Amino acid sequence: MTDLYAVVGNPIGHSKSPAIHRAFAEHTGQDLSYDATLFELDSFAEQASAFFDAGGKGLNVTVPFKLDAWQLAEVLSKRAQRAGSVNTLMQGKDDKIYGDNTDGVGLVRDILQNHEGKIAKKRVLVLGAGGAVRGVMAIILAEKPKSLMIANRTVSKAQTLADEFADLGKVSARGFEALAGQQFDLVINGTAASLHGDLPPLPDGILADGAWCYDMMYGAEETVFNTWACQQGAAKTMDGLGMLVEQAAESFFMWRHVRPDTAPVIAQLRAQLS
Repeated sequence: MTDLYAVVGNPIGHSKSPAIHRAFAEHTGQDLSYDATLFELDSFAEQASAFFDAGGKGLNVTVPFKLDAWQLAEVLSKRAQRAGSVNTLMQGKDDKIYGDNTDGVGLVRDILQNHEGKIAKKRVLVLGAGGAVRGVMAIILAEKPKSLMIANRTVSKAQTLADEFADLGKVSARGFEALAGQQFDLVINGTAASLHGDLPPLPDGILADGAWCYDMMYGAEETVFNTWACQQGAAKTMDGLGMLVEQAAESFFMWRHVRPDTAPVIAQLRAQLS
């Protein structure tokens, strides 16, 4: 019997998750169906529960339901607990709903494996203090960077996040203007600015020699942030397409206990974008 999976969100029509998971299933010989489903904004728990009651095996959860999924899950992974949000749900053999957050794993795996980069002992700057950043903080800090600074327009939000994760490493917070005169080896853009063609108000000169820059957003064209990074002399720029595929692969592994090869799927999506 074909197992049923889906990605849910609102909106959801743009999602590439069905193409990704169908490719994973084809490459690994897994018998499953994976669709994109629009959930109504005010009834996530009811709709998700109905999916599982009807025999569904797992859900990927995207904007704006990651907190709802966190609240629905009866058992949370450690990384979901730290993230305060869930992007992957699964019904276990005990019929309990398990929640995980694979975003941080997707980001770090993309940097370390696909791009052969390093986070350990690096001075890391993360831009933004919203849910996207919260979801990756613990996994970045597990790589033991030399320091991690969070920069945000509202400094109090960055400071709250820094305080929350201070037990995992050297974490600090700043406003964008206070970055002047400092330098970083890895800058990760976790703001939504690139979606709107905007750029956080970053001062010149914050990239150290050989610095890498990573935008969690992606598109057919180079993001505004990565364009800025190239102009500032970044040694390497990366976008979030690999993160998207890697976080999906982690969900697939959670569900199917098979780890798919991500490289051909990333290449396929990149070709489609261009």
